[in-house]
Amino acid sequence: MAGKYLSSIPEIHRRRLLGLGAALTAPALLGIGAPRAVAAPASEPPAGLRSGRSTGRGGGLEELSVTELRDRLASGKLTSVELTTFYLKRIAELNHKGPGLHAVIETNPDALKLAAKRDAERRAGKVRGVLHGIPLLVKDNLATADRMHSTNGMRALLGVRPSKDATAVARLRAAGAIPLAKGNLTSLVSASSGYSQRGGQTRNPYKLDRSPNGSSAGPAAATAAGLCAAAIGTETIGSILGPAGSNGIVGIRPTTGLTSRSGMFPGARSFDTVGPLCRTVADAALLLGVLTGVDPTDPATADSKGHFHRDYTPYLKPGGLRGARIGLPRAVFTGYSAHADAVAEQAVKVLEEAGAVVVDNADIPTAERMMTDLDAAFLVQITEMKHDVEEYLARTPGDHPRSLAELIAYNEAHASTELEYFAQDTLRVLADFPGKPTDPEYKEAVATVRRVARDEGVDAALRKDRLDALMMPTGAPAWKTDLINGDPAIMGSAIAVGYAGYPAISVPAGYVHGLPVGVTFAGTAWSEPQLTRFASAFEQAHPVWRAPSFTAASPGL
Repeated sequence: MAGKYLSSIPEIHRRRLLGLGAALTAPALLGIGAPRAVAAPASEPPAGLRSGRSTGRGGGLEELSVTELRDRLASGKLTSVELTTFYLKRIAELNHKGPGLHAVIETNPDALKLAAKRDAERRAGKVRGVLHGIPLLVKDNLATADRMHSTNGMRALLGVRPSKDATAVARLRAAGAIPLAKGNLTSLVSASSGYSQRGGQTRNPYKLDRSPNGSSAGPAAATAAGLCAAAIGTETIGSILGPAGSNGIVGIRPTTGLTSRSGMFPGARSFDTVGPLCRTVADAALLLGVLTGVDPTDPATADSKGHFHRDYTPYLKPGGLRGARIGLPRAVFTGYSAHADAVAEQAVKVLEEAGAVVVDNADIPTAERMMTDLDAAFLVQITEMKHDVEEYLARTPGDHPRSLAELIAYNEAHASTELEYFAQDTLRVLADFPGKPTDPEYKEAVATVRRVARDEGVDAALRKDRLDALMMPTGAPAWKTDLINGDPAIMGSAIAVGYAGYPAISVPAGYVHGLPVGVTFAGTAWSEPQLTRFASAFEQAHPVWRAPSFTAASPGL
């Protein structure tokens, strides 16, 4: 029955439901034509060749890495209260005022109190962990049992009162971090990446009229703009990798099950994961180690036993690319943007100069199938989303809608604010979907997706050419935000690893007309140690980072 219902869902709603977990979706998958290559302007040299040198970090607190901030805190040159005060002031100046980034939904009213406690603990010789006194931003779909709200960007959920922190947040607190603020995101009824009813439209700090990508838009934009030391995001398909690429930062999509999703507003359990968004690979490796570990409240993490590490920074070794075999899959993952391709070609040269062996045309055998006819993946996602969102609304403490039907009714009753830009036809499709995780059709779809994406997909490509990892463009330069029509159908690296539940890291690789473009290193399950090694070595060999310009408008690309 679910399969018959699935075939009746219009493409626009498929696109938006897939977009809840990723802005990086494929035109062919969505049934709206093959990707179109975008020619680079003839008046400029190819993108990527303009980006081989970084302008350097200016040394202001907004540009310092977590590693650098830790050193200053440990030496007494900086206090956590001073650092937290700095970020709160910067949020006030840049989030709603000035460029109006709308990356932050709300700040923690107890942030300074927590900072003072961390300072007092440090003076007393008690350091909780590697993030002691570091203010971090948390995506608004992760529960915090404090005076901040946990709403997934929706006013309808302002009454939610989590009884405890999400496991990821609890682990950050245990390591000494300060939950500074909640990050904006793409909410359930939005067709524009980074738009939510509570937070408005997140803007890209490099070009304000461009999309920040999604759904971890706020965490990525805030990290890029120096509104926090780093952030925690979530991903179903592309929601960490895409925003990292579009905002010129580092994002790690961990293997599904490496980090706990307990306390997260659900997307699709087969694909969901929680990961860091940071300004450097070293920072991302540090935060990843804090987030890992088996969690009895998330059964998927049981598979990580024997695979997870508490510290990934030892893998950040000089010469980390020497002798590595890196594959460049061209079919499907190149050809949709001349700009992204040019940045990737430059990245290949960097890899080779760093001692890696680059295997060209290391294509993923099932990539085209994943992009064009894998209805099984959509069946998995909509079934899990329907079931898990209904369960989340029903069991989470507070005064809020207890079902999708009640959520739809709330939005209708407050249409002037909740449905200002987008109707909720897509949300109705989700609410009406009859499939259940107990259906044989669903279980068969899960097995199909895993086989096609894993054994016949990413793993097959790695085996064929004895590769250590794949490298591909993260995505094209950010598109113009359109609150009327929503996001265009675009391409990116996220679908192959997302459907497999495999790890990937997006690293800044170049700029096109001032817009960041990243490359993604991807591998098999639990390969985070070697991916962080490769990504760090690439970052050191190709330091292209530039501070955001907060430019109001950008040329058409």
